[in-house]
Amino acid sequence: MRDALDDHLGPAMEEFEFEFEDLVEIVSDHWAGVLWGCAFEDLLTRTVEPGALNLVDDYIRRRGWNEAGPAKLYMRALQSSVMSLYEVSDVEAGSGFLVRDLIRGGDAVRVTERSASQTLKQWDRIGTRVVIVGGKHLLSGGVLSFTMEATDALMADLRRVEGKRSPCSQLALTDAKLRALPSLLSTAWLFDVVPRAMGAMTVPTLHNGDGEEVVFHRVRFPFARGATHALIGDQLDLLPAMQRETSHVWNWLGEKTTSTRKGTGHMAWGVTMMDGTPVLGNIELKGRALILAVTSAERAARGTALLADTLGDLVGTPLSTIETVEQAMTAHRENRPEPAPAIAPEVATPLVHAMLDRQYRATLDEPVGMLGDITPRAAARTAAGRQRLSAWLKHLENRSGSQPDPNDPMATYDFTWMWRELGIEKLRK
Repeated sequence: MRDALDDHLGPAMEEFEFEFEDLVEIVSDHWAGVLWGCAFEDLLTRTVEPGALNLVDDYIRRRGWNEAGPAKLYMRALQSSVMSLYEVSDVEAGSGFLVRDLIRGGDAVRVTERSASQTLKQWDRIGTRVVIVGGKHLLSGGVLSFTMEATDALMADLRRVEGKRSPCSQLALTDAKLRALPSLLSTAWLFDVVPRAMGAMTVPTLHNGDGEEVVFHRVRFPFARGATHALIGDQLDLLPAMQRETSHVWNWLGEKTTSTRKGTGHMAWGVTMMDGTPVLGNIELKGRALILAVTSAERAARGTALLADTLGDLVGTPLSTIETVEQAMTAHRENRPEPAPAIAPEVATPLVHAMLDRQYRATLDEPVGMLGDITPRAAARTAAGRQRLSAWLKHLENRSGSQPDPNDPMATYDFTWMWRELGIEKLRK
């Protein structure tokens, strides 16, 4: 058992420099127990020297008289099982779900399972053993929940090992090959979870629509003597780039582009109007000051110059405050506002679904990074593109469905129309 635990935990312990005693604090008591279970189930498949002993054979020989028939069948099934990575679909809470082996390939099979079917969502990925007992497919006790990112990384590594160059290539490892990698899933899971749990993962660098690094700037222009909201508002209304939102708030708009823009390789973040016009910043008249809020140093410089030229003697010398993404996230966590009053699902659901319909319909004609910076409609024209489309839509569905409340409008949104619209409904399996 020590050898099995070392195989499953050792690579991560060495890489991230922690001891076995630290595992519970890093991944929680629950996941530490699951990892122990994965190592124990692996031990049940091993032959131990001297004497070519196996734990299941030895236990049933010595204590089998004390076990019911189904329990012995389950032990025998575990003895010959292989741990693999599965994709979950068609979940029926309290009954079971379909699982498709992503590493060995083959058709999806229906698993009979009550507990996990209450929490698993469409397109979740799990590392586990699927065994057949009494004609039914069952999950073993060791079930690791994989993120989409961890799944993609593991599958990419396996493709490289198998000499498959295309990221869309289907894997079909044999049981013998997978059995020779007993700690593969545990190690991959730990290499995804431990860095984030230990705080080793940094916040990704965000860029706005102009490719500038996102750093929040607030530029405060104090009113000069005699200046009023009305006087300053009249001047702002003269600027074509300023669109009045309310009596005291304006949107600073950029130029809408109709050309297809290539991705920059950066994680993008930005705000647009309903017609796709980019919002460069916001202006608010608050008390005896004008506040310009933008998301980059470059926009702060442009906006400051524009307002200074336009308003002239109506405002004084501007003062800027700067906040990074990390600082903004920390401030949000420490000063989290009270939750808004709950809106009845029958009211919120049609509104949210209508908004998502508009958003996703527009997305079908916009370049998507996961699709190689081409539009979903363009991706649907090639076999490789359709495979990427399938992965992208599964990602959207899984994220949308992973809400704590199953009745949340995001969780109940039906993506079927997108698969049908793109002509890849047969890949939704």
